[in-house]
Amino acid sequence: MLGGVPDDEAEEIRALLSENEIGCYEVPGSFMGISPPSIWLFDCSDYQRAGKLIEDYQEKRAALARGEYQRLKNEGRHKTILDSMKSHPFRFFIYLLLISLVIYLSLSPFLNFGK
Repeated sequence: MLGGVPDDEAEEIRALLSENEIGCYEVPGSFMGISPPSIWLFDCSDYQRAGKLIEDYQEKRAALARGEYQRLKNEGRHKTILDSMKSHPFRFFIYLLLISLVIYLSLSPFLNFGK
């Protein structure tokens, strides 16, 4: 499934399957978002091989992402929640208000139950 997958990762998966001569086709996501976009194989016998290729690819991609994060952390350039709050204080305040409203609306029936 390709729901929530970055475009570059989806393109690399397509290329990986093509390079290994695994026939596939794509199905776009539904209009209402009920079914996500996905890649399907033409031949079910390729399932194990395709799964192993994608698993290896994802492990390499994760290792690269962890390495990049560690490099940024060592350089002191990684983003923290505090950095995000400082760079967008209005958005942080709005989110805080929305979270507080949802908590209040969720709990108010129970807090006012005996009244």
